Amino acid sequence: MDLKQQIKEMIVRELNLVDVEPGDIGDDDPLFGEKFGLDSIDAVELVFQIKTHFGVEIRDMKEGRPALQSIKTLTEFIEKRMSS
Repeated sequence: MDLKQQIKEMIVRELNLVDVEPGDIGDDDPLFGEKFGLDSIDAVELVFQIKTHFGVEIRDMKEGRPALQSIKTLTEFIEKRMSS
């Protein structure tokens, strides 16, 4: 399973997105806002889950805000951190 799919499945499962399937999340869809109903509390949980599942830490908002924009940006961030 590729990293994008793993991230999508983690988001659906860990953030309890009841009416959303991993396939419903497009790579460029904004993660926060109306489409998925995610908010700042979900962002905190997502940061925790990223560290737990992938061993990658988001240290601050300057780093986290751009990384958490979409599946694409989050995947790029995780891949970059895992390779360094």
